Amino acid sequence: MSELPLSFRFAGRELRSGVAGFRIFLACLALGVAAIAAAGSTAEAFRRGLASEAREILGGDLRVSVEGRRFTPADRTRFEALGETAYSVASMAMAETATGERRLVELRGVSGSYPLAGTVEIKGAATLAEAFLPEGDAAGAAVEQTLLDRLNLKLGDRFLVGEAPFVARAVLMSEPDRLGRGFSLGPRVLTTVEAVEKGGFLQEGLPDTGETVRIALRPDLASNASVDRLVKGLQARDFSARGRNDAATGIKRLIDQLEYFLGFIGLASLVAGGLGVAGAVSAYLEQRKASIAILKALGAEGALIRNTYLIQIGALSLLGVAIGLAIGAVAPLVLGQLAGDDLPVPALFAVYPMPLVKAAAFGLLAAAAFSLAPLARARTTPPSSLFRRDLGGRLTFGVEVIVAILAGLGLAGLAVITAPTPMAAGIMIAGVAVSFGLLWALGRGAAWLAGKARGLTRGPVKIGIANLAGPRSAARTAAPAIGLGVALLSAVVLIQSALLNQISTVAPKTAPAMVFTEIPGERIPEFDAVVRQAFGRPLTDQNWLRAPYFTGRIVRVKGEIVDREQIAEGERWAYDNDIGMSAIGAEPNDAGIVSGKWWADGYAGPPLVALEEDAARGGGLKVGDLITISVLGREIDVKVAVLRKVEWGGFGPAFAVILSPSALEGASLRQVAIAKADKAQEDRVTRALGQSFPMVNVISVREQLEAATDMFDRLALAVRGAAGVAALAGLLVLAGAIAAGARARAREAATLKVLGGSRLQILTAYGVEYGAVGVIAGVAGVALGYTAAWPVVVLVFEADWSVDWGGVAALLGGASGLAFIGGLLAAMQALSKRPAPVLRTE
Repeated sequence: MSELPLSFRFAGRELRSGVAGFRIFLACLALGVAAIAAAGSTAEAFRRGLASEAREILGGDLRVSVEGRRFTPADRTRFEALGETAYSVASMAMAETATGERRLVELRGVSGSYPLAGTVEIKGAATLAEAFLPEGDAAGAAVEQTLLDRLNLKLGDRFLVGEAPFVARAVLMSEPDRLGRGFSLGPRVLTTVEAVEKGGFLQEGLPDTGETVRIALRPDLASNASVDRLVKGLQARDFSARGRNDAATGIKRLIDQLEYFLGFIGLASLVAGGLGVAGAVSAYLEQRKASIAILKALGAEGALIRNTYLIQIGALSLLGVAIGLAIGAVAPLVLGQLAGDDLPVPALFAVYPMPLVKAAAFGLLAAAAFSLAPLARARTTPPSSLFRRDLGGRLTFGVEVIVAILAGLGLAGLAVITAPTPMAAGIMIAGVAVSFGLLWALGRGAAWLAGKARGLTRGPVKIGIANLAGPRSAARTAAPAIGLGVALLSAVVLIQSALLNQISTVAPKTAPAMVFTEIPGERIPEFDAVVRQAFGRPLTDQNWLRAPYFTGRIVRVKGEIVDREQIAEGERWAYDNDIGMSAIGAEPNDAGIVSGKWWADGYAGPPLVALEEDAARGGGLKVGDLITISVLGREIDVKVAVLRKVEWGGFGPAFAVILSPSALEGASLRQVAIAKADKAQEDRVTRALGQSFPMVNVISVREQLEAATDMFDRLALAVRGAAGVAALAGLLVLAGAIAAGARARAREAATLKVLGGSRLQILTAYGVEYGAVGVIAGVAGVALGYTAAWPVVVLVFEADWSVDWGGVAALLGGASGLAFIGGLLAAMQALSKRPAPVLRTE
């Protein structure tokens, strides 16, 4: 401690000479901190935006819904005792014009008190009441512009929804509770509850229908604790309920996960740049070794040496972190200015301290983890070695190494603590650590192999291979960092390309092109005939599947009432609410049987059921067990005959529960169908059904896949950009390695020139060395990226694996090309100096 003031004096004098040796140090540190800070700040802006508009997103303090039915008078009395209420109903139906143009729409009716929070933005009418004014037998409606465009309508035109007439009186621009309602299959048509009811869209048991009430609670019930209690109580009564504290559950979870993923890429950038940090510290200490030797020869203790340079490293670490925080704090503000009102989620862009504190902690821990080992080596090097220009002291297990290890553990611990799912964080951290270790070993191995292979080459190639094997080889320093950056970027590219291929190529081939709902069960032969004629081909099990559809609920398992709290969250969906079911005779194509045997066609025995395997796992069910299903107003005991894997996006019976037909014998059931068709067939059948079956809803899967592709493309662009940060960190390490060896390279180039080497030969030698580093890092990075991407695509997303070979080639070419260019720049810098002055310099 007595030497600490002297350490500050020495450190201050050296810092006054500038930070020329620490530019790469600062760049690597600032880059990773900026990535983490930007991810956290952007996510916080979205969270604050959601929180500030929670009541608008939800439509009130409380939102309660039922599916397939209306609220009872007792329900309404209970709700209205809580505060002011606004009711809404919804149904999916086909909109049609007099010219035969048809489009699936989301028909929504609202009560006169809607909205309780926020405002509905419309064009063409002053108020909603004006937009809802009827014209003769046609109800007034506000419709989205996409529907007007699709059906070639203008304001004032009439159209049908199902068989009910409407008149478009206003363009629906936005609804305050749109975000809280989730995804929609078609444009929105907003009208009154009475108009929807009059049109016959609210018959009990119909799919895609239901009623919702939004409640602005009385002041004495408006606290957060009261809202949470009410939500739990309503959920216990089998209502679907959400409070303003949880207005957009899925979106908040997505923001959390995206923040962690992007922040983790930033952390990986810090790890990749860690070699740059270590290299920059080593290079700086190399320049100061004469000063260190003199201080040691004059009796300076190792602690004085350590403290002098630790103070400098600490000060520059704070500067690098500050630069990164400034960039990370400003980046979301710039995003907000550029995006304007086009963001799909409300955001309050500002400077938020907590994401910056977290990013700063990551940055300081990374600086400590990677800079202390070179400092420990310099402290333990004896003065005689320093005077001989040897900074290769042994790395002993001293205080610097202990703190470096603790900092590394702190990095991992902080990543786990701040992650949405600690297990996933642990897997990702372990993956990065293993990858980094493999890349480090590969760099050492490449240097060793180069030493063995140099005897097989001649001329400038031999010089390049020899340099690759030497003690200053970039294979040892830059290859691990470049490889880690390429691994992250290639994993993102491979996952993205496989999922995009699934959406744009595989899904259109394996999924239905069209889905038909609300098919009247008593007119099946006539319906099939209309579809067959419109398609102009026979309906076979390869292009057509039709089955009954109804909803029900599993209420007892093995005779015991279902306890949803005992079921894993990921498998609870089959027991929380009513789910879609069917009744099918003979075993269909793509049945996906995992265990058991399908019943024979015409089976008339005790009711049997084919159960989706995840739903069965949630209830602890196996073939032969009994369950009780509540369906069509009665309870049926059925025996599990089949467990099956359902391909939800495939061309097969996508029902979690399929009963044997005898279980519902005599019931008149509506049906659903799926078909494979091209665009022309899709248009023909949509028009044909409009004439004979206007009540049948036609869903274009092709349009939904195109929308999903567009959304995925936009999300993937941000993720690829973040992964590119890690690759940039690798390139900074390469630049640091080149800069650190600049003096030695200049002497080497000068010697080669004196011995008769041409500029071309020297450039070739450097190009071979650094190009080989790029190839080694690129191939290893792509291999690691492939290893990481495959299980994500196949096991997590359950998609077909495909490789974007063009993207892989671009990554390999980019890594090797940039490294090659770096080598040429290093050679040109060395060649720019005259030999005599360089060789005279010690």
